[in-house]
Amino acid sequence: MRSIWSGFVSFGLVTIPVKLYAAAEDARTPLHEVHTCGSRIRHRRVCEREQREVPQEEIRRGWEAPDGRVVVLDAGDLEHLPLPSKRTAEVLGFVDDGDVDPLLYDRPYWAGPNGDTAQRPYALLVEALARHGTIAVCKVAIRTRERLAILRPRHGMLVLHTLRWPEEIRDPGDLSSSAPVTDRELALAELLMDQLAGVDIGDLRDEYAVALEQLIVAKGSGRELEAGLEPEPVVDLMAALERSIRDARRE
Repeated sequence: MRSIWSGFVSFGLVTIPVKLYAAAEDARTPLHEVHTCGSRIRHRRVCEREQREVPQEEIRRGWEAPDGRVVVLDAGDLEHLPLPSKRTAEVLGFVDDGDVDPLLYDRPYWAGPNGDTAQRPYALLVEALARHGTIAVCKVAIRTRERLAILRPRHGMLVLHTLRWPEEIRDPGDLSSSAPVTDRELALAELLMDQLAGVDIGDLRDEYAVALEQLIVAKGSGRELEAGLEPEPVVDLMAALERSIRDARRE
């Protein structure tokens, strides 16, 4: 597994060399952009001024000033950012897991010990987090962004989960419903929840991926698949809840 970041976790005066590895991968069936004739669509990087395609080694990052001037930054410039979190994820404090809004969670990474000297302090932090029952809040700069992150123990390792900044979460505005519900409806909804309690997420599978493969096979052999049925809107909420409870009891 190739690491995507190398640096340190700082816990008080304890410094732990670590490497980050992507903890998740996209397992979907890959689809490409194609023309209606089936040929692949290619996106080329073209310089607007010179009107020519440019290779990757000539591409830099830039910031455009209000007057139109462009400040060009290369990899060497970014390496000299005066940013502590570029190389060190300093633990800022500890909170309960429930104190972090799930909306903030972004990407998970395995944080593995880097070298022999990291083994004991790494094991100490993993065990201390597990016994203390809290998660560690830190900041870390990965690639070109500084992110909030949390550290938690899992399977004897540290997981670093990057977070979105609170200001990145959009206000839902008036999307919520203000429709009134009755006590009887709430009681039936809670009863249905009790009937459906307990689900092993590890047993669940991506049915979209299976349906997509079926569609590809069908189209490849010249067949058409029937579209799935759309769920019908609920007209009688009480009747729908009562029938759902009966169905759940039969399963």
